[in-house]
Parts: sequence; structure tokens; C-alpha cells
Amino acid sequence: MASFLSQQWLLNRRHVLRGIGVSLALPFLNCMKPLHAADKAKRPRRSVFIYLPNGVNTDEFQMATAGADYQLSKPLQSLAKHRDVITPISGLYHPRGMGHHHNCSSIWLTGAKIGQAERNSISVDQLMAQVTAPQTRFSSIELSNQGHSLSYNADGIQLPAQGNPGVVFRDLFEEPQGGVAKQRRGLQRRGSILDVVLDEARTLGDQLGRDDRGRLEQYLTSVREVEIRTQRADKWLDVPRPEVAPAVQSRLNRAISLEQLGDYLRTMYDIIVLAFQTDLTRVATFSTGNEGTGPAVPEIGVKQDRHSLSHHNGNPKLMQDLLASDAFNFQQFGYFLDRLKEVKDADGPLIDTTMALYGSGMAYGHSHGNASLPLVLAGGTSLGIKHGSHVDYNLTKDFKGYDKHKGIYHNAVNSRAHLSNLLLTMAQKMDVPVEKFADSNGTASEVVS
Repeated sequence: MASFLSQQWLLNRRHVLRGIGVSLALPFLNCMKPLHAADKAKRPRRSVFIYLPNGVNTDEFQMATAGADYQLSKPLQSLAKHRDVITPISGLYHPRGMGHHHNCSSIWLTGAKIGQAERNSISVDQLMAQVTAPQTRFSSIELSNQGHSLSYNADGIQLPAQGNPGVVFRDLFEEPQGGVAKQRRGLQRRGSILDVVLDEARTLGDQLGRDDRGRLEQYLTSVREVEIRTQRADKWLDVPRPEVAPAVQSRLNRAISLEQLGDYLRTMYDIIVLAFQTDLTRVATFSTGNEGTGPAVPEIGVKQDRHSLSHHNGNPKLMQDLLASDAFNFQQFGYFLDRLKEVKDADGPLIDTTMALYGSGMAYGHSHGNASLPLVLAGGTSLGIKHGSHVDYNLTKDFKGYDKHKGIYHNAVNSRAHLSNLLLTMAQKMDVPVEKFADSNGTASEVVS
């Protein structure tokens, strides 16, 4: 996909927005500079998070050795050609998520403790989006083939996700019907409503007690977030979207049944790559299935959903099918890495400036064990991420070995190995100015060059 883009959509810095009686000069945007005129000091930083539901066949997934000489396990064999840009990680877990069963995906990127009286918190992708949004048309994209988004805003509210590849493509690359004038009228209408809400809230706030003021302020945070997104959307209205070759449009702009799971996943991955290449966004999440179901893979003869397979109770046939499903899904992730290596922007292959975290919020699905999560971190070498080793946080003095210590999938061997440490590290590599995220107790220095 490196050759189908034209540069007819580049804008001059003097281009202005024309609203009701006002003209506003656009800020300098990436779409105003030629693809060959990269500013090395401001090269894009990108992150994508891809979720695999229901854990994995842990007996086959876990690698017995750590370090640079590790041997890829059976389900990871398809990633062998990407050893230079991947780091399998073992032993990380969410302490707050222990025992939460089927809502593992809800806290995978938040690290929040969700109980009856608790609510979710902001996901790390949205923390990143707060930094990258001013440079891109879309602050982030949320994808899910079964409707469950991985992303949560600052109020812990789940963001909607889209699962139809054709709809995703059209939202990103095609102008909405009605033209710019209609879009601007809609945004101005929304802005007027937000102004009224904020004015009334300020008046009401003077009459409230401390607790109610706190709740109101939390609500207003969401309103202000919508206001900022509305203002940014207005600034992009006069910026033409990138042109995509007809052959690419016909391949990506279509609905695909999950009965053809490989075609579906590869198409979604291609759309993410294209969105990154054209700098429409720099942050993406993609849930490849819900914890309560998880798609089957009929094209390779796996007819049961991943949830059913994960509750195998030691049944050899179900365990073998779960292994086949694991291997298939990692093979599609390998295709995504292929594309990130092949496709270039002004700074080189996208893989160099893109961090991709693939994995699950559950390990041993049969008993909902969510310690030692199956994770693979890929890409981002230009951002300071190093690869080439299997990082295993389980290797403590108390660890007895994988072949004799199955309890590892229920209780963490290394209690300090929080997944939030890795999420914090990734956030910092995206230039998010934070020293702590969720329940982090440090950074994942093992993946930093």
C-alpha cells in the first residue's frame, strides 16, 4: 500500500477556515507538508493495542526459557521471521483484576479495579490520544468485531467501537454526505448546545454541596472533552482526506463475515496500517472478540467459539482446537507486522515508529486464571523499545518451573510484575508526561533500549 497515495490533498499554510463572519488560520498540520519533507524532531509516534479473548492454551503457549536464546512456542511459530521486532512477555498481571473473570478486557488497558461500587478509569490509549490528537484528524480509532471496545475516556466511560470494515473505511477515508457546509452546521449546532450546558452548569454549581459539585465536575469533564473534539473536527473540515486507489478501496470498503475470520482480521489490520500511513490517527485499539464468546475459525475446521474451547476441562480435542485457534490468530498478527514493515512514511517503515501490544487479559481460560498474561510487544524501535528476547517476570527465586507449577496461571509468581508498568512505559514512549499509571509500581525497563 506504499504507492497508492497521491499528494493532491496537501494544503498551504495560508488556508483558512471560514465560519460565521470569522476566518481562522489553520495550525501547521502534517497534511500540509509533502511526504518527503519529514521533520525528524516531530516524527509521528503510534500505538495499537490488539486483544485476543479467553486466554490461550497455556500448556503450549508458555516458553520454557527466557533471554535472547528463547525458542518460540507452537502458537508463536509464525512470528519467527519477526524476532528482531518482537518481545514475548510472561509474568505480567493486573492485581486489581484477579478473579474478575469475563470483564478482563474491560480493564486490560485501564488497570482499574471494577467492583459493584467501583467504575472504570481512563485507558492508556486515550491517555496517549490526548497527546497525539492535536496533530491528527481522528484522535483515535476503536475497533471490535463483536462490539466490545477496549477504550475508556477520562470518566471511565466506554467508547463505542465499530466492527464493520466497510463502515470503518468510509468513516476514515470518505467525506460524509452533504458536503463541508452541512458538516460545519452540525458542528456549530453541537457547539451551541455545549455552550448552553456549560453556562447552566456553572450557575448550578454555585448552589451545590461539595459531593454534588464533584459529580458535576466529573460530568463537565466529559462535556469539555466533546467540546474539544468538536473544535478539532471543525478545523479539519477544509482539509481534504487522502486519496486511496480504487483497487484498495474495493478491497477494504466491504462487509466481511466472521465466517471468513482471516480475511476479516487482515482487512482490519490493513485499515489500521493505512490510517497510520496517512496520519489520520496515531492511536488504535482492536478487540478481536468478546470474552463471553470469541469467534470460531471455521476456515481451519475450528467450529467452536473461543469461550467454549477455553473451558476445555482437559479435553484433548478442545485443547488442540484452542491451540489451532491461538496459532491462527497469531499468524494474522504476523501479517499485521508484515504490513508495518512493508509500508513506509517519510521516516521509514511504520514498524519503527509503531508500538503494537498483542495479547489477552486472561491466561488460563478454563478456570479464569489471569496471572502471567500472554503478551507480545512489537515495533517501536525508533521510540526506544528494544527486542530480541523473551522477558519472563516469573523467573524469581521462588519459581519452580512451568512443567510443575500450574498454579502460576491463578496466582502471580512475581507480585510486583504489574501490567500497568508496561502500559506506563508505552505511554512515556508516546510522550505522555506521566510518572504513574493505574497501579504501576515502576516501568518495564526490560523492554527499553
